[in-house]
Amino acid sequence: MNNFQFEPMAKTSSYVHTTTDYFLFKPIEGNRNKNLMHINRLKKSMSQNYLFTVITVNERFEIIDGQHRFDVIEELKLPLNYVVCVGYGLKEVHILNQISKTWNSDDYLAGYCSLGYKDYIKYAEFKNKYNFGHNECMSILSGNIRKDTCETFYAGNFKIKDYAASCKTAEKILSLSPYYEGVKRRSFIFAMLQLFKKKEFDFNEFIIKLKYQPSAMVDCATITQYVELIEEIYNYRRREKINLRF
Repeated sequence: MNNFQFEPMAKTSSYVHTTTDYFLFKPIEGNRNKNLMHINRLKKSMSQNYLFTVITVNERFEIIDGQHRFDVIEELKLPLNYVVCVGYGLKEVHILNQISKTWNSDDYLAGYCSLGYKDYIKYAEFKNKYNFGHNECMSILSGNIRKDTCETFYAGNFKIKDYAASCKTAEKILSLSPYYEGVKRRSFIFAMLQLFKKKEFDFNEFIIKLKYQPSAMVDCATITQYVELIEEIYNYRRREKINLRF
């Protein structure tokens, strides 16, 4: 073990300080959820070889960078090295998180599957079967198109709403491939997920309309543009036009 010199708690300093008074530190409000996979990985590494590491806090001892490392250091009762950056807040937390982000969705998926997380194991099965992108898989399986779904996934809290229904949704989308090559495009999938929630939208009728217009379905840049195009195709030769946009 390294030789650490313990000092009184510092409120403002550009130097590295060392302490075991863990109770003085606290998470900053609004920081992302804790990642259990990352904590377990750090615990294994630090218990075997505690290399020098520093966490960053502000003058209120709110943790700006190093929350996961702090949790492990506290649990293992190791000396905590820290620096104080006066005025740092949630903005700096986000910047540092972006800089230090090294894991991608595949890494998190493999990690949680190895820990036996059932929803992640089923997620992997779904992704291997249908070969959609991660964002698309998350949205189909969770039943939501939300910006925070990735953070939930990374934190180990992802839940599948209805696996059987998700498979039916995926198969419906892929059944359109004879009429459109871009069925796996993110914007198209998100547009279809929106339309599946509309009671006015009859998927079988949409397929029939596509058969009448095999070249009508083309790539669009946004979800909104896809919905507008699908509405146009859907209303082909229809006496009563259906509004699928609102």
